Amino acid sequence: MSSKNSKREFFVVLGFCAVVVLALTNGFVLRIYAQEQRVEIYREIEPIGDVIDIILREYVRDVDIKEVVEGALGGMMGSLDRNSAYVSAEELEALREETKGEFEGIGVSIKQDEEGKLMVFMPILGSPAAKAGILPYDLILAIDGKSTEDMDTSDAADLIRGRRGTFVTLTLLREPGPDGAEGAEAEPFEVKVERARIPLESIKESQMLLHEVGYIRLNSFSDTTSKDLEKYINELLTQGMKTLVLDLRWNSGGLLSASKEVCELFLPKDSLVTYTRGREREDGSPNKDDMLLRTEKNPILPQDLPIVILVNEETASAAEIVTGALQYYQRAIVLGEKTFGKGSVQTIIPLQRPPDSGLRLTTALYYTPADVTIDHQGILPDVEVKMDRDQELDLAKQMYASFERAFENQYHQNHGSMTPGYEVTEETVEDLPLARAVEILTEPVPWEGLINKYHRAIEETQVAAESNTAINPKLDPHNNPVPITNGEGQDDGEQP
Repeated sequence: MSSKNSKREFFVVLGFCAVVVLALTNGFVLRIYAQEQRVEIYREIEPIGDVIDIILREYVRDVDIKEVVEGALGGMMGSLDRNSAYVSAEELEALREETKGEFEGIGVSIKQDEEGKLMVFMPILGSPAAKAGILPYDLILAIDGKSTEDMDTSDAADLIRGRRGTFVTLTLLREPGPDGAEGAEAEPFEVKVERARIPLESIKESQMLLHEVGYIRLNSFSDTTSKDLEKYINELLTQGMKTLVLDLRWNSGGLLSASKEVCELFLPKDSLVTYTRGREREDGSPNKDDMLLRTEKNPILPQDLPIVILVNEETASAAEIVTGALQYYQRAIVLGEKTFGKGSVQTIIPLQRPPDSGLRLTTALYYTPADVTIDHQGILPDVEVKMDRDQELDLAKQMYASFERAFENQYHQNHGSMTPGYEVTEETVEDLPLARAVEILTEPVPWEGLINKYHRAIEETQVAAESNTAINPKLDPHNNPVPITNGEGQDDGEQP
C-alpha cells in the first residue's frame, strides 16, 4: 500500500474518531441517547472509541490529541463535498476579515493551471507580494519548504495567510514565454515575504473604453461591493457612459447578501435574485434557513442601457448568482465561456472546541430565477468567446505591466486596442472577449434589438444540474411568502 493511500486511510479513521471526540465535548452522545431513533447511530460509532485508544497507545510516536482532533475534523469535513471544511481559529478570523474587505497575508491571488500546478494569478498592487517581485504566473513549488504537489488552492492559501509581521517563504519557478519572458528564472528561487494587513477592493478596474463604453471589473463580493460598484458606475455616467461591460471573469464570489445588493443596481425592485433550498425536515416542512432574496431598491441605471457581462470558467458562486439573474431577466448579454458551477451555500457554524474554530458546512443549494441549480453545471454564455491559456497569460502580464509602470493606471489597465491611452503595437495582446463585447455594444441597434439578436433561450444557458443533495421541492420561489433575509454569515465562495 502506498504511503499516500495509507495517509488517506489514516485520516479517514481519524475522521471517524472525531465523532467520538465531539461526542464527549459537544454533548453529541447525550443528544443521541435522548432520541430513540438515533440509537442505531450510536451503535455505529461505538467501536471508534477503541480506535482512539489504539492510536494513543500504539502509534509509533506520541500523539498531540489536539492536532489529531483538528486533522480528523478536516478529514471528516473533506469527505462531504468540495466546499465543506473544518476552519481553525486562525482561518476563521481570516475569513471574517475577508468578508469585511481586508485580510492579513501577502496579497496574491492563486490558481491552478490545467496540469494542477499552483501558480500566482495576480499580485495585489502595492502588496508585500508585489514589492517582493512576485509576478503573474510564477509557479509556486513550495510554501515554507512544504511541496505544493497535489495541494489545492484552499490548502495553499491557508499556508500563505498569517498574522501580519510574520514571514512566509515561497519557492517559485518563473517559466519563460514563447519568446523568452523578461526576468524568467531557469531554476527555482525563494522569496521571503513579510505578511501585512491587505485592504481588499472589490473593484479592480473602472475605465471608459472607446465609443463611450464603460468598463468595470469586479473581483469579489464583500460587505462593501455594492457601494463601491455604485460609486464607479456613477463616475462613468458622469463621463458620458452609454453602455456598460461588467467583467466577472476570475471572480470567485463571496457573500450571498452582496450578490443581491449588486443586482439591486441593475434590476427593478422586487425582482427575484436567487433562493436557497436546504435539507428537508423529517416532517416535510421547509427548512427554517431557506431564503428568498429579492431586490429591495430601485436600480440606478436606465433599463434600456445595454450591458454585457464577461464570464469565464473561474466565475463562481456569488458572481454566478448575479450572472444568472441578469441573464434570466434579459438585463444583460452574457459573453465568454461556461462558468465554474458553484451553486451551493456554506454556513459558518462555530464550535466550542477547539476554541474559536468552526465548520464551513454546505447547508443549501441556491437556485437561479429559472428554478434551476447550476451546482457542478455552470451557466452557459449567450455569446461564446474563449481565450486559451497562453493568450490569457500574456493578457494578464500586459494588464499587470500597465499599472506596474504607473500607479495611476491600476484602474485603467491595458486590454488592447479598445483601451485608450495605450500604443497598439505588434506585441499588443487583445482581450478577445472584451473586444467582442465592445463590438456588440457599438452596433447601431437599440437594447431590445441586441437582446433579440444575442440572448439565447434560458433553457439552453441555465440547465439544471443533477444533485443528490436533499432539497425542499415544496418551496415555490415565486409565491411562497418566505421572509427575505440578507444571507449574513453565509458565504458561497482565494486570496492569501
